[in-house]
Amino acid sequence: MGKETIICIVIVIAIIIGNYSMQNYTKESVTELSNQLDDLKQEILKIGEKNTEQIKENIKQLQEEWETRHDKLAYFIEHDELEKVETNLIGLDSFMEMEQYPEAISELDKSVFLLRHIEDKYALDLENIF
Repeated sequence: MGKETIICIVIVIAIIIGNYSMQNYTKESVTELSNQLDDLKQEILKIGEKNTEQIKENIKQLQEEWETRHDKLAYFIEHDELEKVETNLIGLDSFMEMEQYPEAISELDKSVFLLRHIEDKYALDLENIF
């Protein structure tokens, strides 16, 4: 009886620690990517003052950051959710290439919304448990 109890306690503790670290990484990733997207939005809104090449370079850096984060997030987040964000980032890049700035901002806002939705969806709270 004692061994089973200890094993159960160890498993529960491992699950709690894993969930805590998963939430922290997800929150960190969402915050970092959202900040980059917000900065990019400000640059796009000031397109007359900024060089479009600088914006394209920032989009490339954003996509590289997403790729590194995506690999780790894919371990514990549904792939459909991650693919939606990736699709919006590709759309953002395409609209910037075609110089359709309102559409690019729309894709950017969708990406921010999806990232925050992922963070909320995988947060450990009573609403998500029941």
